[in-house]
Amino acid sequence: MQVSREKQIEMLRSMLLSRRFEEELTELCQVQGKIPGMMILCTGQEAVGSGVCAALAPQDVIVSNHRSHNHLLAKGADPRALMAEIYGKRTGCNKGKSGTLHLAVPEVNAPCTTTVVGGGLPIAVGVAFAQQYREERSVTVCLFGDGAADEGSFHEAMNLASLWKLPVIFVCENNLYAGAQRYEEHSPVKNMADRAAAYAMPGEMVDGNDVLMVYEATRRGRELAVAGGGPTLIECKTYRCRGHGESDHQLYQPRDEITAWQEKCPIPRLRDMTLAHGLVTAEELREMEAEVNAIVEDAVRFAEESPYPALEEALEDVLVQ
Repeated sequence: MQVSREKQIEMLRSMLLSRRFEEELTELCQVQGKIPGMMILCTGQEAVGSGVCAALAPQDVIVSNHRSHNHLLAKGADPRALMAEIYGKRTGCNKGKSGTLHLAVPEVNAPCTTTVVGGGLPIAVGVAFAQQYREERSVTVCLFGDGAADEGSFHEAMNLASLWKLPVIFVCENNLYAGAQRYEEHSPVKNMADRAAAYAMPGEMVDGNDVLMVYEATRRGRELAVAGGGPTLIECKTYRCRGHGESDHQLYQPRDEITAWQEKCPIPRLRDMTLAHGLVTAEELREMEAEVNAIVEDAVRFAEESPYPALEEALEDVLVQ
């Protein structure tokens, strides 16, 4: 199935926005006292979130992890509210209470992100069970790293999702490192997608830097899920070109390895292809980049001008049972 021009442009714009958004965060977090907390970015991995979310319907749910900015922006989160939340401001999507690592944007069906490795997997299974119980034509996508696939929660989630044929798509962003530990140091399985066979579900490995492949794999997984066929495991082979966090100097990552993967960057890959196929002109591309720059500048300005939450707001929106 050929991906439409509109979808390709949507994914290109989404990746450009994610990259520009995080480039700004890279600079901002270097300013003492500007942004609280640890900053974890997805530079080089943008094809995964953008490809996955382009294949979803508005009613579909995503459950993300600590490396979530691309996922949320691709799902339609407001850049202003996202930036304000990262700043810890009252106008943020979580009123300044989550910061960058625990973001939730329920209005785009992104109910949570979690820094607990593998913590999103059982949550996604629970959401998918609710979708099935209510007989909804929607799916849940859980995005997680290769390190999470070695947690017990991964195996429990895969087993239950397959047993009950839940409408969930497990998307492993295999960026070759679990923190500072290389993939082959923590997993004896060459391809994470091969684990799907043990749970009687389809497993598909794709080039995670090819946004069209990610999109198509997700589309197939969604079609299967809404038809009652149960879950799918998709492994996206990709690479994070920055450290685990911005305080990580990447001493464990060979310089030539980083350079080689930078040359496989998903953004120029799709950009050059759309230009070559006449799907977008150079002028249209310049306009898109200018629009993205303006959106990010506006988001930063909005966050800078927004107030911090008042002390008495600390106990608001807290569930007590």
